[in-house]
Amino acid sequence: MGQGQQEKVATSLAGAVSEEISASLAPVDAELERRYPGDPGTRQPVHTVYVPGDVFAADAIRSWGDQALALLDEHAPDAASFAAVLGLPDELAEPVHARVRAKLEREPIEDLRVDFEDGYHGRDEDEDAARAARLIAEAYENGTAAPYMGIRMKCMEAPVRDRGIRTLDIFLTGLMEAGGLPDGLVLTLPKVTYPEQVTAMVRLLEEFEKARGLEPGRIGFEIQIETSQSILATDGTAAVARMIQAAEGRATGLHYGTFDYSACLGVSAAYQASDHPAADHAKAIMQVAAAGTGVRVCDGSTNVLPVGPTAKVHDAWRLHYGLTRRALARAYYQGWDMHPGHIPTRYAAVFAFYREGFEQAAARLARYANRTGGDVMDEPATAKALSGYLLRGLDCGALDIGEVARLTGLTRADLEGFSVPRRGDLTASAK
Repeated sequence: MGQGQQEKVATSLAGAVSEEISASLAPVDAELERRYPGDPGTRQPVHTVYVPGDVFAADAIRSWGDQALALLDEHAPDAASFAAVLGLPDELAEPVHARVRAKLEREPIEDLRVDFEDGYHGRDEDEDAARAARLIAEAYENGTAAPYMGIRMKCMEAPVRDRGIRTLDIFLTGLMEAGGLPDGLVLTLPKVTYPEQVTAMVRLLEEFEKARGLEPGRIGFEIQIETSQSILATDGTAAVARMIQAAEGRATGLHYGTFDYSACLGVSAAYQASDHPAADHAKAIMQVAAAGTGVRVCDGSTNVLPVGPTAKVHDAWRLHYGLTRRALARAYYQGWDMHPGHIPTRYAAVFAFYREGFEQAAARLARYANRTGGDVMDEPATAKALSGYLLRGLDCGALDIGEVARLTGLTRADLEGFSVPRRGDLTASAK
């Protein structure tokens, strides 16, 4: 056989068969691309902090960081004492403690929501919404903003619907008047029970975009899951899956509301927690419904606050640390923090999670990238998970790009390329 010639292999099907099948599946291909675009590849904050709209101030972020540092200084002043409280291994004690302190000084809050729902007790919501817009615009202008900031409005239920719509309008209008919507803008729609309420939010945002000359689809929002009906509808379907589709591409996250959801099921107050079986069930449904859609799942919070004498603070820290580590292992990479004392253990848990598995993940990804052997045979889907793990560690400050590059030989752009493989690559990996 001459050079460049290929040996013909026998087949039985006419070429038209493949063409006919492809034509028949074209609508399915389009549907897959529309409904399951994959992760957006943007940074996901490790937590969301809620500050009531009536007390939100320009120094809210710095105040939380300073309070968290003061608690560390009082109740765990060095790496050894902090590690002893949380049960960190010796090799992680200093790196985690140092990075937690640096994070609290540099970026204590990654995602802040000014709350106009359950946490709000003000008397002039119009003024508070306008003030929130002004302060957030100023924070982005002067470089003191969190990476993500926005508001939680009231829900779409009849008694508070008009108030919620007005507050959202005042807030968004205030941002526009101050110079435009920041890239880190996040809105939260709470207590969503029916997909039609999500549709109403979409229509509301469409009208605002038209009124202000914004690009269609510019404004997204999170859906807060706080009722049993949002998980299982009256017809037995998973309502949360329908909510994602009702958002028409605007949904950015599903946030689990620990206490409203637990109370909805009749769970006694003493047992309302993010590790209750009812919470695990709800979040598992949310996770499956969101998978591949580009919508991210956020865990709830604990209401046990690290306040009082040192022994009580340590107990609360251990609880929060354990719940955060549990969530991370279940691929819930974001949660709520309700008190400045929660953020030291939030970052400790996140940093320990990424640092303890960093070298193994880096080595596996390097072997995959270089097509070298090892004791684990990884596929494109696993490479996606490994690179996603490293990218999340870089985004939050648990890892540095220099050490990642040293162990993997890869740039951040390389990691991003692995983390968003084409759909065909994932399909091929299963064959």
